[in-house]
Amino acid sequence: MERVRRASHAGSWYTNNARKLDEELDGWLRAAGLTKSPDVRAVIAPHAGYSYSGRCAAYAFGNIDPTNISRVFLLGPSHHYYTPKCALTRATIYSTPIGDLPVDHEVIEELNATGKFDFMDLSVDEAEHSMEMHLPYLSKVFQGHNVKVVPILVGALNSQNEAMYGQLLSKYLDDPKNFFSISSDFCHWGTRFSYTYYDKSHGAIHKSIEALDRMGMEIIETGNPDAFKQYLQEYENTICGRHPISVFLSMLKHCSTKIKIGFVRYEQSSQCKSMRDSSVSYASAAAKVDTPAEEEKD
Repeated sequence: MERVRRASHAGSWYTNNARKLDEELDGWLRAAGLTKSPDVRAVIAPHAGYSYSGRCAAYAFGNIDPTNISRVFLLGPSHHYYTPKCALTRATIYSTPIGDLPVDHEVIEELNATGKFDFMDLSVDEAEHSMEMHLPYLSKVFQGHNVKVVPILVGALNSQNEAMYGQLLSKYLDDPKNFFSISSDFCHWGTRFSYTYYDKSHGAIHKSIEALDRMGMEIIETGNPDAFKQYLQEYENTICGRHPISVFLSMLKHCSTKIKIGFVRYEQSSQCKSMRDSSVSYASAAAKVDTPAEEEKD
């Protein structure tokens, strides 16, 4: 039976006009001017409204070479629904204004058979924006290619479960036909987010926020989940996709392919100058197969 997850945030978080959306994505991708690489096996990209983070997200999705990829795993945080586990979709199709993406039910069943996952209701699925905001870009980049999606809602996991899901998903990362799209914004700063960390040694507030985010980005680039956990404990940076990122870092640790994360773009929704201000940070990264120069000579 066909169960469609509607593009519930189209018309508010991004345009529901297909032609306009296609042109917008095209413009951002062209402006990013990236070379597509088959070595890119995953991205970390923001999930805010496109007027805020659409441009930044292009620096992640513009790296994707769709030629050999047949499946995209989506890992997004849960903003409204509490679960201490990861949850799978019940939908068979994820809809976007510029084309629908079929859900890979074989893999959903395979994951469900592990007994480690819950299912989320369609209402929970449609209320969540973290994965939906990646869909138009994926639909655009994979236009003309047969690709299926495996959406995984990542709940409020403890460290043990982050490691467990990372280990469980690592085998999928080893298959070059699979791609991973990790959804996260970075610092949510201001009293409305109950987070006002400010290190005055960096000067203006927005500079302090950037230094804090970049410290986190550099730690993520090391691929060390424990160092990332320590950073989050120490600074409590409000990175909303900390759990999907941690699961991904754990996957990198357990998979046999050597993959390295590199951030390519950083932006803020506005520049905070006083304690009354607020902002959200966005960062885009590509995770590439790491081929040392010596190996390439063989």
